[in-house]
Amino acid sequence: MTVVVSDLTYVRVNKKWQYVCVFVDLFNCEIVGFSTRPNKDALLVYRAFASIKVDLHKIKLFHTDRENEFKNKLIDDALETFHIQRSLSMKGCPV
Repeated sequence: MTVVVSDLTYVRVNKKWQYVCVFVDLFNCEIVGFSTRPNKDALLVYRAFASIKVDLHKIKLFHTDRENEFKNKLIDDALETFHIQRSLSMKGCPV
């Protein structure tokens, strides 16, 4: 749980699109948190963050791409609260 990575995708459920945010422990590739919503927004990411069952202070680094859902005040405040450093992909590079 030292480094957690996250990304968003979407799936079709009952003829409607749902967005999925997944948090993965980089050490063992285990899904440690997730959320689904009909909207692709910061709340989707925040709820996935809140679904993590371990002490969030254990996370030292959170890596994502540069999408607005990850880079906003709501997520900034959550990361600051738990003293988690942010890592963003380089522009034009999704990794």
